[in-house]
Amino acid sequence: MTKAAVRLGRGFYWQDMTVGDRYRTYGRTVTPSDISAFVNLAGMIEVLFTNAEYRRSEAAIKGNPSPGALVFALAEGLALNATAQETGLAFLGTTMTIKGPVLEGDTIDVEIEVLEVRQESKGTRGLVKTRNTVRNQRGETVMIYEPLRLMQGR
Repeated sequence: MTKAAVRLGRGFYWQDMTVGDRYRTYGRTVTPSDISAFVNLAGMIEVLFTNAEYRRSEAAIKGNPSPGALVFALAEGLALNATAQETGLAFLGTTMTIKGPVLEGDTIDVEIEVLEVRQESKGTRGLVKTRNTVRNQRGETVMIYEPLRLMQGR
């Protein structure tokens, strides 16, 4: 009899998380094609993202900056792949503060700190609130957000 393979990478059930737990994702480098594709997909065609001459001569931010919405999307991808694969049921909301720019070539990672864990009123599901701190390769905090998620239970 052959033993069935166990799938790796499954996220945490809400019962596996306790207040004060901390996790850190792997990093991801923001590429020029990431910025270009996101700006075009989202229709964020303001000159800061589409005009190199404007950035060189007039912009307050030098280099090729990423929209904050792209940084958030990348951070969510890193966080969800690390903690909520198959167990995350719904994103219920967040607060967010952007602390600094993320430029083309920067590498971001996310530190996740569990702030709140409680059973939801229906069944075995639970609510988990975290503080997600996004940092660049120099350890500078570029974004902090506190998502509330509905998570699957055991």
